[in-house]
Amino acid sequence: MTSVKEQAAISRLLSFLQEWDNAGKVTRSHILDSFIETNQGRTAPELEQEFSQGASLFLVRLTTWLRLTYMIGSCLNKILRSIGIFLSAVSSNRYLVEFLEVGGVLTLLEILGLEKIKEEDKKESIKLLQVIANSGRKYKELICESYGIRSIAEFLAKSKSEETQEEVQVLLDSLVHGNPKYQNQVYKGLIALLPCASPKAQQLSLQTLRTAQSIIRTTHPSIVDHVLQLLRTMHLEVQYEAIALIKDLVDYDVCPELLKGLVELLIPSFKETSKLQPKILSESSALQLTAPLPVFLQQAAAAKAIGVLARSNTSLAEEMLHLRVVHSLMTAMGNTDHSNSQRQASLTLEVSGRLGAARRAPGVGTAVTRLPPQYFVQTFPVVEDHVRKSMGEELYQLFLSNAGDLYMKMNSIQADILAANKVNVARALYPGDLSSGITGFYFGPRDQEARLPQFQQENTQGKE
Repeated sequence: MTSVKEQAAISRLLSFLQEWDNAGKVTRSHILDSFIETNQGRTAPELEQEFSQGASLFLVRLTTWLRLTYMIGSCLNKILRSIGIFLSAVSSNRYLVEFLEVGGVLTLLEILGLEKIKEEDKKESIKLLQVIANSGRKYKELICESYGIRSIAEFLAKSKSEETQEEVQVLLDSLVHGNPKYQNQVYKGLIALLPCASPKAQQLSLQTLRTAQSIIRTTHPSIVDHVLQLLRTMHLEVQYEAIALIKDLVDYDVCPELLKGLVELLIPSFKETSKLQPKILSESSALQLTAPLPVFLQQAAAAKAIGVLARSNTSLAEEMLHLRVVHSLMTAMGNTDHSNSQRQASLTLEVSGRLGAARRAPGVGTAVTRLPPQYFVQTFPVVEDHVRKSMGEELYQLFLSNAGDLYMKMNSIQADILAANKVNVARALYPGDLSSGITGFYFGPRDQEARLPQFQQENTQGKE
C-alpha cells in the first residue's frame, strides 16, 4: 500500500502529464524551458525520483511530439535538448532503448537532410547521435544500418557552420572506432567528402581519414587521386592536412602511385597551362590581378609535399630520383607564372640534392637531412654536375647562396633554361640496371623517357 507521500508524488506526476497533454505550443515551450533548467546533468535515478518513477512517461511524450512536428521545426531545439537530458544521463540505457524503439535514429537522420530546419537544430541532432554512438558497438551499427554515414557526410559537406561541422567530425570519429563491421563504410564516406565545396569539411575529413587509415590498415584505390586533387586548393589548412595524409599513405601499397603522381604534378599539361593564355591576350591596358590557376597551386603544393617526404625518409627520396624528380623540380623552377611554384621547387631541389649525394657517397649513412648544402657538392658531384651544367654557373651560384629567393633573382632567359632542362640524374646515379636495389617502386626507364619529349613539345608550343 502506497504512503501518503508517494500518492502525492504520483498525483503531481499525473497533473504534470495532464498539463502537457492539454497544453498548446507556447505552454509546452515554457514547460520545456523549466525542464531543461531544472534537470540538466541529472542521473537516471534522479530523473526517476523527480518524476515519481514515471520519467519514461514524459520521454515518450517528447519523442511523440518530435516525430509529429520535426518537419516544421516547432520547438525542435528544446525538444532535442530535453531528450538529450534523458539519453546522456548516467545509467540511462533504459531511456536509450525506449527512444530507439520508436525510430529515434531515423528521425534524427532525417532532420539532417531537411533544408527548412535551422542549423542549430541540426547541431542538436548530431549531439544526440554522438550520445547514441558512444553507448556501444551495437548502437554504432544501428546508425550505419540506417544509412547514417551517407546522411551525416552529406550534412558535413553542406553545413555552413564550422562549429556544427566540428561536431560532425566528432561523430564520424566515434563511428570509425570500435565499429569493425562498418568502419570501411565510414572510411569510404570520408573519401567521398574530399571533392566537396566546403574547405572546412575537407579539412575535417582529412583529419578523420588519418585516424581511419591507421585503424583499417588498407587503402581504397581512389584515395590517391582525391588527395592529389586537394593540392589545388587555395586554403592552406586543407593543403596542410592533405600533405599530412600523404605522409601517412607512403607507408601503404599506394606509395608508388602516390610518388609518381606527385612528380607528374610538377609539370602541368599544356592543356591546363594554355588556359592562362586567353586571359593574357584579352587584357585591357589597365593592369588586372587574377588568381593563379589551380594547376599552379597544385604544382607548388606537390613540390612542397615532395620536400616534406624527402626530409622525412631518405628511401622515398631515392624512389623519386628514379622518377626524374630533379628534372621535374627544375622545370617547376622555371614557371614564371607562379612564384610560389618556383620557390617551393627550389627549396625541395636543395633537399633532393643533399639526399641524392648521400645516397652514393661512401661511408655516409641515412641521417642526411641535416647536412649543409656544401656537403653535397664536396662528397658527390654527379648530381651537382648535372644541375650546374643545366643552370649555368651564375644561376647555380645564386641557387647555392639562397634557394628560397632564387625566383626573385633569375632573369627570363634563365627561367626558360630551367623550364626546358633535360637533366636525367637517375641515369647517372644508377647506370646499367636502374631498378637494382629498389623493389616495387621503379616504373621502368621507358616510362621516364616517354615523358620528356612530350613535355618539350608542350613547352615549345607554349613559347610559340
